[in-house]
Amino acid sequence: MSQQLQDQFDSQQFSNDYELVNGVAMHTENPGEFHIPPDVIKRHVRPGQFVELRIDSPRFSVHENAPEKCNCPSCNGEMTKPVLRHENPASLVPLPKQSVPSRGWGEDFWVQITERSGNYFRGVVDNPLVEARLHGLKQGDEIVFCEDHILAVHDIHRQELVVGMDMADLKELAQWVGQMRRRD
Repeated sequence: MSQQLQDQFDSQQFSNDYELVNGVAMHTENPGEFHIPPDVIKRHVRPGQFVELRIDSPRFSVHENAPEKCNCPSCNGEMTKPVLRHENPASLVPLPKQSVPSRGWGEDFWVQITERSGNYFRGVVDNPLVEARLHGLKQGDEIVFCEDHILAVHDIHRQELVVGMDMADLKELAQWVGQMRRRD
């Protein structure tokens, strides 16, 4: 089963060189500013839960009349173009009508997981995406991704994730929390 999702992931393509952003790589480049869930949390993510992903393309640059650098909404670090962000899945919180022009920006969005096999997932996009005209991904579409693409797990899942952990996982989570506190 894992091989089937991996094959689907490998053959999945988006228009205009858009691709899913690797959260692990972004965290490695900006560890103090760009935070992702620890591996112990990602190992417990399962169908029915919401995770945040990002899609972006190197083909587009800063919008006209914008400063040379913009602030990333996730980490407040500098970047060369804006990233649109959806605070919540559309199925959890009624979202106001958005009237943001499509400009080739990156976009963070929520996906509800429908299947997991190893490190690969299938899910349904749960936000109306502003850049859909450019990358072709729309609310309600299925998408395949891997653990490294997960930028966040929605807050409503915190308790069920922790309750599902064994003692070794809880110890690993406590060590991660301790490391985060030492950094701050």
